[in-house]
Amino acid sequence: MIMKNLKNIFLAFGASMVLFACSSDVESTSNGENIPVNLATPQVTSTSQTRASITMTVSGSGIFRTGLCYATKANPTIYDKDVRASKKGNVTLSLSGLLPNTEYHARAYAMTDANTFYSDEITFKTSSSASKTDLEEWTAPSYADDYRSISSWSSNNLWNLANVHDPTVVLAEDGYYYMYQTDASYGNAHDGHGHFHARRSQNLVDWEFLGASMNTIPGWILEKANAYREQMGLVPITNPQYGYWAPCVRKVRNGLYRMYYSIVLDNYIKTGAPATTAFDGSWGERAFIGMMETSDPASNIWEDKGMVVCSSSDKGRDGWARSSEKDWNAYFYFNAIDPAFVITPEGQHWLIYGSWHSGFAAVELDPETGLTKQPLGDPWATSPAGLATNGYGKRIWSRGSSRWQGSEGPEIVYHDGYYYLFMACDGLDIPYHTRIARSRTIDGTYTTITGSSTTATVLTHPYKFSGNQGWVGIAHCAVFEDGNGNWYYCSQQRFPKDYPGNASNAVMLGGVRSIKWLSNGWPVVMPERYAAVPQVEITEDEIVGTWEHIDLGYRASVMKESGTMTFSADGKITDGIWKNGSWSFDPQTNTLTANGVEMKVQRECDWEAVPRRHTLVYSGINQDKSYWGKKK
Repeated sequence: MIMKNLKNIFLAFGASMVLFACSSDVESTSNGENIPVNLATPQVTSTSQTRASITMTVSGSGIFRTGLCYATKANPTIYDKDVRASKKGNVTLSLSGLLPNTEYHARAYAMTDANTFYSDEITFKTSSSASKTDLEEWTAPSYADDYRSISSWSSNNLWNLANVHDPTVVLAEDGYYYMYQTDASYGNAHDGHGHFHARRSQNLVDWEFLGASMNTIPGWILEKANAYREQMGLVPITNPQYGYWAPCVRKVRNGLYRMYYSIVLDNYIKTGAPATTAFDGSWGERAFIGMMETSDPASNIWEDKGMVVCSSSDKGRDGWARSSEKDWNAYFYFNAIDPAFVITPEGQHWLIYGSWHSGFAAVELDPETGLTKQPLGDPWATSPAGLATNGYGKRIWSRGSSRWQGSEGPEIVYHDGYYYLFMACDGLDIPYHTRIARSRTIDGTYTTITGSSTTATVLTHPYKFSGNQGWVGIAHCAVFEDGNGNWYYCSQQRFPKDYPGNASNAVMLGGVRSIKWLSNGWPVVMPERYAAVPQVEITEDEIVGTWEHIDLGYRASVMKESGTMTFSADGKITDGIWKNGSWSFDPQTNTLTANGVEMKVQRECDWEAVPRRHTLVYSGINQDKSYWGKKK
């Protein structure tokens, strides 16, 4: 907190000392000597899809550092992105790793012992298309997938996307993408350092770790839990064990951001004892979803607003007995974790939540308070209809009729007339994967590409391209758009449990991937992680050759491995599982149709190659499964 406050002080001080470039600008030093600092307005000499060249001119004495600072917001400072110049005078600097089709603001700066000076601001926009030179000059990210050597808390400045679990991402007014997450980390590195840790990025490739957004457990959680327990005739919990899970952050409007978070009481209902003690014949205690607000994500200071909902039961207040730890007839109907916050095009605010148990619930919120529109009643009833009457919401999705079903992490986005429900399915070690369904209305009915309302289309799956250990646990995603029509999918991804080394399955890396939309409206997730590869026009000739192809049809606890597929120049498929099929390519929409399956093609990083390089990838859907491919 001290460092955050110091940074805010420095920002305010720097802003107060801004002097614009002209020959009369002077700075008075502590010994009374006047030091002139001249900063000409920078000039943009060239731009591309991900780069810009800018010329700056600075002169004066007493200057120890100069450069360009830039951001997607106005009036960037040295606390935003900057490129340092190696000398004074006339210098041309190169900015790289920029987002395509995005407006940037830039200022030259000069630092003396006493002050920081800034030039007039310029704006420029990167291109929506890239050149071959951009592609030739692109550099692959260098961070290691196996980050165990830097996994400790003391190395968090090196993490980038290491130790990411259940992410949520929001694009803020300052041009940064902010990511928040569950407390899970390799070796429990987060323990003792607060909760719902944050990081930020301007290009979705390089991420700066910011630390905890919650430092102290809100007192209302135990207070609410014990009040409910008193109504149930149970003793109060005196030794609470908490779990901090799966936040969801959204921008509500300029100057207001809301984080919905879940905190679980990991204690038994019957005795209130921690769930780490002997089984006492009852289910675990309820979970709570709370809400925090901030006006400035960069500060990472959030104000807690209290309870939104908690876990609720259709078995009344005393139906919590559990015959054994293999009894899956859950007490709670709605499990209050994994919140997703949605603002509809009409301005309605909704909370979607739920994990395992009986499925996902939708409850409308008050836009002004961010809390439920209907005041909550008791978190128990004798039927699901009674829970809806009490304000806990309507079930919008269930993976079958079980009260203990492998689905969690709902994420809903609106796109071209539909609400798309992304969900995580199955257990975390290997089988974890992403499925999707859609609806015309926020509260359902959600159906798949084949029209089913009881299954869901597979989008991601444990997989393995050649030359790599492969990845599992690719689910519990955040889905977001950059304001320029580009969509992204962000999730954790884990090493397989049989990978050599200590606790390899606990190596959890954040994975940002591009989303493309098919002509039938359904999204596909690109197989390789986003790395800001310049999107030079793809030609039909580039499709010709051998690809690695993966059928992502669902198989529990199986990593789907790639096989080869060969596309010949005459439009035939001459090798692979689609052998004797045909293919065609539309360069206007980057659409590859192979064996009757529509797939989107894009340039991405080949993360499995040594050294890493750019390549082509494809992703498509047929019936209720996806296909991934990568050019060899």
